[in-house]
Amino acid sequence: MAKIKELQEIIDSSDNIVFFGGAGVSTESGIPDFRSESGIFKSLEKYGASPEQLVSHSYYLSNTEEFFSYYKENLVFKDAKPNPAHLKLAELEKAGKLKAVITQNIDGLHQKAGSKNVLELHGSIHRNYCEFCHEEHDLNYILNSDGIPRCECGGIIKPDVVLYEEPLNNDVLNSSVNYIANADTLIIGGTSLVVYPAAGLINYFNGSKLVLINKSETPYDSLASLVINEAIGETLDQIKIEK
Repeated sequence: MAKIKELQEIIDSSDNIVFFGGAGVSTESGIPDFRSESGIFKSLEKYGASPEQLVSHSYYLSNTEEFFSYYKENLVFKDAKPNPAHLKLAELEKAGKLKAVITQNIDGLHQKAGSKNVLELHGSIHRNYCEFCHEEHDLNYILNSDGIPRCECGGIIKPDVVLYEEPLNNDVLNSSVNYIANADTLIIGGTSLVVYPAAGLINYFNGSKLVLINKSETPYDSLASLVINEAIGETLDQIKIEK
């Protein structure tokens, strides 16, 4: 309870907060972390490859049909709903305290919760484009396709998600760096801070309050003003925001 009180005080005294989140933000919405032990076991058992291999650029090129089979089954959760973490962050933005949400997730739940300024480091399942004619297609088009989703022109429709071996979008990355560098408070939640280059963003923070909310330890715990080893949704749900 003392840590929640401290978090409340940090949020109350800040007016330039940036939030940076990972897979743990969405697990409370029923979206499993595909890199978890059970996720790794499942992918090895069914596909004979690790999750990182299955969602790599080279696997997409060489085993396109298997890629889409794995992708639709393990990375797309169309009916998932925002949890208290998503909702509280949207509320913080509306109150003028939170300037940006930077996320490693591709599920679009921050937008569904009402957040406006969301920087998606790894893209989104809700954007899909034809690699040949660049026509855009929605998620349903992908889900309703058998095998490899193809455009009317015959081109393969690729989800706008950053696969392993692919670079992050430079504009999104630069914008994220800018928000973090100018924030007075950085709240990081639901990430173990081991996936680079995203994890390296913390190094650009110059503000006074660094808050880490994650169930397990991270390599940056010793640098934080406050560390809370609890679920992010349960934690943020206890924060009150003055209207």
